Amino acid sequence: MANTTGVAVKMVNITKSFGSVLADDQVNFELLHGEIHGLLGENGAGKTTLMNILYGLHQPDSGEIIIQGEKKEISSPHKAVEEGIGMVHQHFMQIPTLTVIDNVILGLESLNSFKLNRARARERLVQISKIYGLQVDPDACIWQLSIGDRQRVEILKALYREVKILILDEPTSVLTPQETTELFHTIRKLVDAGLSVVFITHKLEEAMSITDRVTVLRDGKVVATRKTQDTNKAELACFMVGREVLFRLKREPYEDKQKYEVLRVENLTVKSDRGSLAVRDVTFNVQSGEIVGIAGVDGNGQTELVQALTGLRHVQGGSFWVDGVNLTNASPREILEHKVGHIPEEQNDALVANFTLIENLMLNRHYTDEFSKCGILDQGKMESRSRELIRQYDVKASSEKAIARTLSGGNKQKLIVAREIARDPRLLVAAHPTRGVDIGAEESIRNLLLEKRRQGGAILLVSTKLDEVLSLSDRILVMEKGRIVGEVTREEADIEKIGLLMAGTRTTT
Repeated sequence: MANTTGVAVKMVNITKSFGSVLADDQVNFELLHGEIHGLLGENGAGKTTLMNILYGLHQPDSGEIIIQGEKKEISSPHKAVEEGIGMVHQHFMQIPTLTVIDNVILGLESLNSFKLNRARARERLVQISKIYGLQVDPDACIWQLSIGDRQRVEILKALYREVKILILDEPTSVLTPQETTELFHTIRKLVDAGLSVVFITHKLEEAMSITDRVTVLRDGKVVATRKTQDTNKAELACFMVGREVLFRLKREPYEDKQKYEVLRVENLTVKSDRGSLAVRDVTFNVQSGEIVGIAGVDGNGQTELVQALTGLRHVQGGSFWVDGVNLTNASPREILEHKVGHIPEEQNDALVANFTLIENLMLNRHYTDEFSKCGILDQGKMESRSRELIRQYDVKASSEKAIARTLSGGNKQKLIVAREIARDPRLLVAAHPTRGVDIGAEESIRNLLLEKRRQGGAILLVSTKLDEVLSLSDRILVMEKGRIVGEVTREEADIEKIGLLMAGTRTTT
């Protein structure tokens, strides 16, 4: 553990509600001087809300914040910075058209004479960059930077304001493995220089690797605080979800050795919403009983590729076939009827929040002969099938008539997976199928995908989680700037090699 000498921050009985939702319930949290303290929990556990309170973005309904032994009222982020607290948010607070230096000094009241002080500010920023190994071009515009560089700018922004307590909210969610390693090196440098760090994450490997202590939240309550050296992944996972998590996948072989090509993509070219090329001349295939994973940092064409293959985006060039049928620029309904399932990357694109579970499970099936006769829906059959799916896929809900928005994130995702797999698709396009779900739901969804593969289904898996791609895929394609820049088999797969390809390195040794 880092050399700690007392308590830097103490949060006592913090409670915060948003309407009827109790986000934090009598939470007690301590950050010691010179430590890296992991704040763990599934999505919705109250981690970010708690730290937003410490940073002044939210005000607690009750409870106290004590900084360096003194009770403080932190009414705004400006007040938090005055108390030496900085926060790097999961979604960066930056103006893309401004330079690095402009983003760093933006909002500082002391820079009233902007032209006079800008050169001095630039000089100081360069000095801080060198001290902490956070090299970035101070004159570059934010939009020109990589995700890793943009994160460095956020950290520099905090360091420029001389904070002593730094909150990092899911800091590795958009980083390559190499960028994550660099970030951990930087965090240790910051702690060596006297900072105290709160590291918000739901990734157990990272918590075990970088933290000195961990606090676990579940349903807005603290369920445990442990020295990292005195715990392990299994115990932390149990604290997070309230039950044992096995960390193993049922990877059984596809029984039919006569594989056939289900999806073929040739020279596909697709534009982004801004009109630039997002997918550039992409060619690959997916066979029966195979999971092909696409790895890459978010924003490298994966979203546009998935949308093109599911009829949600126009194809500019090239073609794709499903079971030999050319479906290029076909409608979503046509693609659906050719036995293509789709798990979108955003839950809001897959569910109607105010519909019941029955209505959501029957989307795209209600008009079929199984559930409709002469245009009249068979309510009994729909309810019976919905109850069966809810039970089979372990969706936790009060009943099949519950409203979808009342479900937790993990149960919403299981509902989507249940609907798509239950349609028995020949091809399943799964985009970030476990994004934002807890460890228990993640384990369940991954096993469902492997079972679909065992039955002969073809799955195109798009995920920024390298562990997910590596554990599920038979082959892995790496996308960078809209192109496939590498392909490896499961046996050849190596995190270092894939990470370099994700970062844009074409040749590895």
